[in-house]
Amino acid sequence: MPHSELMPIGAFARHSGLTSSALRFYADSGLLPPTVTDPVSGYRYYSADQLARATALRRLREIGMPLAAVEAVLGAGAGEAARLVDEHVARVVGDAAAAQQKAAVIKSALGQVPALAIAVLKGPVLADAVEQVLTAAVHEPGMPVLAGLRIEVGHEAVTLTATDRYRLSTRTLVPAEPPGQTWAGTVHGDELRAAAAGIRRSALVRIEAVPHGIWLRAAGGEDRHCRLLSEEFPDYRLMLASLGEVTTRVTVAKEQLLRALEEHPGERIGLHVSDAGVQVVSVSVSAEGEDARIPLQAATTGQNLRVWFELTTLYPAVSSAIGPDVMLDLRGEDQPVTIRSADRGDLTTLAMPVRSGGQGQGQGQGQGQGQGQGL
Repeated sequence: MPHSELMPIGAFARHSGLTSSALRFYADSGLLPPTVTDPVSGYRYYSADQLARATALRRLREIGMPLAAVEAVLGAGAGEAARLVDEHVARVVGDAAAAQQKAAVIKSALGQVPALAIAVLKGPVLADAVEQVLTAAVHEPGMPVLAGLRIEVGHEAVTLTATDRYRLSTRTLVPAEPPGQTWAGTVHGDELRAAAAGIRRSALVRIEAVPHGIWLRAAGGEDRHCRLLSEEFPDYRLMLASLGEVTTRVTVAKEQLLRALEEHPGERIGLHVSDAGVQVVSVSVSAEGEDARIPLQAATTGQNLRVWFELTTLYPAVSSAIGPDVMLDLRGEDQPVTIRSADRGDLTTLAMPVRSGGQGQGQGQGQGQGQGQGL
């Protein structure tokens, strides 16, 4: 190939995103040899056909893949290459989690601060509660606290709370032993999720507070450390205290409502309550065009009402409810709706409705333009 059709190393570096020194290193290692090396000047020249390999090499190195693994990926078919990448990422994530736990032990030893025992809970109950409540958490740029779970220990109960500002979920647990003192902190949600599988297999889990984190001490299992978030958690108690009067109450079978939400077309769902004052009436879940209705058998009291929700708000609020029947306390078309078990009150979720019609979000759920105040 004539030199006029090749790129010198500097031009190839600019096109590939690799430095000239990196290209020399990969050439010497055999991963990306130049197409031509001038025998007199030693200049290296690359072809345009090598750009795809160079770009893939750069991306693999950016995720920390060692050279031997990079060579295997570049020489494999698409399916095998994807498997090798997944294996590498799994190792990186596992190593990071292990390092994080070891770092927590090191920091505890350096500080010489004794751990504060704050609560003892049944492992399976705590694991379920963590997963249920964290359905209301969200990763939002600039607000890391919304990905956390608030733990509040009182003299008689432990309360777990999470919110994404448009949905709030809270559950109260009865400890296996009376807490010795009160405590509150916001714990890293992802780390609690990762710990849930382990603590689920332990009959009892002791929660201990240390500077910047908590320890979950599982009887006969592996202890897990979860970091505390320093940002202030939203004042959800003030919001709960300011809720308006319930005007309409609906009690419906959880599985029946979930099935209707799954089968119904559209991302925005209308809950239409009619014939208030009758114990068993027809409640329809319908799209905004009202061209499709799914009748549900439900017990209702109060006023007739029509409320709209984003599917991504209503579905997880219903699916995480405890028990076969759910109770929805409605306060109006633009007020938070309380969703909880019809016979157990220890898990409660608030969900914000949205405006009907196509005028964008009201005060309720939304991530794009038109988003309102939320809870």
